[in-house]
Amino acid sequence: MNRVDQVFADLKAAGKKALVPYITGGDPKPGVTVDLMHTLVENGADVIELGVPFSDPMADGPTIQLACERALEHNTSLRDVLGMVKTFREKDANTPVVLMGYLNPIEVMGYQTFAEEAVKVGLDGVLIVDMPPEEADDMAAILKEKDLKAIFLLAPTTPEKRAQKICDHGTGYLYYVSVKGVTGSAALDVADVKANLDRIRQKTDLPLGVGFGIKDGETAAAVAEVADAVIVGSALVKCIERSPEDTAAIQKELAAIMSDMRKAMDS
Repeated sequence: MNRVDQVFADLKAAGKKALVPYITGGDPKPGVTVDLMHTLVENGADVIELGVPFSDPMADGPTIQLACERALEHNTSLRDVLGMVKTFREKDANTPVVLMGYLNPIEVMGYQTFAEEAVKVGLDGVLIVDMPPEEADDMAAILKEKDLKAIFLLAPTTPEKRAQKICDHGTGYLYYVSVKGVTGSAALDVADVKANLDRIRQKTDLPLGVGFGIKDGETAAAVAEVADAVIVGSALVKCIERSPEDTAAIQKELAAIMSDMRKAMDS
């Protein structure tokens, strides 16, 4: 069983919800990422979304755009990020890792080569922001062959017919974007999120994760009431932005935020 499926099954049996943090691979520098990943797990992460830095991250707000810039200053590549997953697996064989990013670096590597390398390093799934399900058949077939999850985004504005197509193509879990806009958006209406998740659940049995607008224990707990997973990115990446030269300070702040969210979600 893929690690993503196993984690969600275990959490459901325990009556808990998944906490899914995002950080950008190579931010603030490549040698730090794996330590940060372990810090996230030690403080409550169930799945890690690891960003592949890209020069034109069009779905991301300023915080993650800057994270990509910091990583690219060190020429962090897709192969480098896959190497980080391999190193992470030396100490953690169980926590699922999902790569999140844009199609171009994968196309340059080649779908088949990417999937083979992903399996070798212990990756569990991929969320390609700019690959819609209508154009994903070739990639999805290769991922399925390798038991890698293909995770797709759903938004408040997604029409019903297209939402069904996304649900049919998705595996592992679905990522519901809680607000209109780019990553880092602040407004979060949990009642509206619940209404949309209820609508999506009529189309799929996949776990539903919610991201955008989650910044602390209070918002994480509120979303955990209605979703299967709470996805947090910008609030964590800002910790790196505040102390890019001080790894210990980053780890301390990440630990505090993650612990706060985990306790609030479980209470």
